[in-house]
Amino acid sequence: MFVKVITPDQEVFEGEVSQAKFPGTSGEFEVLNNHAALISTLNKGKMMLNTASEGQKEYMIEGGVVEILDNQISVLIEGLAS
Repeated sequence: MFVKVITPDQEVFEGEVSQAKFPGTSGEFEVLNNHAALISTLNKGKMMLNTASEGQKEYMIEGGVVEILDNQISVLIEGLAS
């Protein structure tokens, strides 16, 4: 799956992943290859991306929105938490 994560100020991540976990408004959820189409709001929390080249990457996010469509994941976040 191809993932692009951006904030209003910068691109945080762009690349291929085998798994992604998000802090959804209704609870944490996981996305694997060929996931059904989905749009969800995100809460403040931990976003995890499992990449082949860099292993597992974790980001603390301030909330946002994720769209999943045809193995493409677009994540628009308010910012990274400190």
